[in-house]
Amino acid sequence: MANSAPRRHLRTSPFAERVAAPVETYAVDDRVNHDVHGIGRVVSTEGDVAVTVRFAQGPVRVGNDRRLSKI
Repeated sequence: MANSAPRRHLRTSPFAERVAAPVETYAVDDRVNHDVHGIGRVVSTEGDVAVTVRFAQGPVRVGNDRRLSKI
């Protein structure tokens, strides 16, 4: 059975503690770069979950991940 609770980090563990990456926030009209789609402009946002970006080939809903960055 899968447990969705995060695992406790032991102070004596030889492995580094996993730290969540900060989530980038975007506003309408921000210029962004996507690894696959290229350069575009934010059209709308859905909180910290996803943004809709207008690229050269048209608008695309993109999840907020590492492939998207502000310019």
